[in-house]
Amino acid sequence: MSNVIPLPTRKDEAWRYADLDALARVWGDVPQGPERITVPAGETLARQIVLPVAMSGVSITDLDVVIEAGATFALHLLATDADYGRMSVNVLLHEGAHFEMGGAILGHADQTLEIVTQVNHAHPNATSNQVVRSVLAGHATGSFLGKVAVARHAQKTDASQSVKAMLLDRTATANAKPELEIYADDVKCAHGATVGELDKAALFYMAARGLPPSIARKLMLQAFIADAFVSLEDDAAREAIETRALAALEGLA
Repeated sequence: MSNVIPLPTRKDEAWRYADLDALARVWGDVPQGPERITVPAGETLARQIVLPVAMSGVSITDLDVVIEAGATFALHLLATDADYGRMSVNVLLHEGAHFEMGGAILGHADQTLEIVTQVNHAHPNATSNQVVRSVLAGHATGSFLGKVAVARHAQKTDASQSVKAMLLDRTATANAKPELEIYADDVKCAHGATVGELDKAALFYMAARGLPPSIARKLMLQAFIADAFVSLEDDAAREAIETRALAALEGLA
């Protein structure tokens, strides 16, 4: 009997924007099950993941995270090098736990890249913060689907999501779907999502002061993407992932 899980369909909201044709080519070779991470009570763990390059052009990263009481997990993601790339994170927070996530999606040509999260506030006094920034060129598609679920007894939950996408070409597509499912009544939850283009007024302002347009554009994109990694406290780790992101940005300009 085969242990291969059936190929997802678009009826599953989490796969709504996926490139299922690309996924079908490698589905039998995709690890059937997530990598599991447990952060012990009271401890702090940080992880940075750059979407692995796959010979097939399809790259899938799947995490299942449990953050025990009073613990903190900081996760920073970069999705760029794949024809179809997907980074999926499922998080369970215990009492007083904190989840911090920063993610960047940098796509061009015909790439389809996505970050999908589900953050489960199952116990009181837990907090979470998610920041995702996308820069998309050509015919690329970049998607963020993020669900925050707050259980009935998970009072004093504080959760936020900030999702912004920058389109360098009108032919690129950004999908942003932050979602809240709240059953508790004493909570603080917020989300916001915007899709836009480079600020022409800001570019004009910088050009009027002698900055070449290409440099002005580059600086604005760098500042935009930096939002995704500002919460990374380890300076060396932040510099390493930002360097990878800036190299990818060079290919988009």
